[in-house]
Amino acid sequence: MGPRPHPLVLTDKYSQLVNKYMVRHFIKPGVTGWAQINGCRGETKEVSQMEDRIRKDIWYLENWSFLLDIEIILRTIFVTFKGDNKAY
Repeated sequence: MGPRPHPLVLTDKYSQLVNKYMVRHFIKPGVTGWAQINGCRGETKEVSQMEDRIRKDIWYLENWSFLLDIEIILRTIFVTFKGDNKAY
């Protein structure tokens, strides 16, 4: 688990616009994460969308536990089978 990696062009852009953006790099990226299971997926058309994603990534970093990772895995599986209009 860990924050989903962003393309380098987004890192360049948002590191200048979003406070604490680079904090998310203190943890290894993962295939799913807290932000993704809480609705922060897909394209970010507005800075506020990226700010929300970064808040959730930092929350994960500050509250990490083995049980939290298990919850993320289980919720990812649920969303995968349930379907989600933001997932693609």
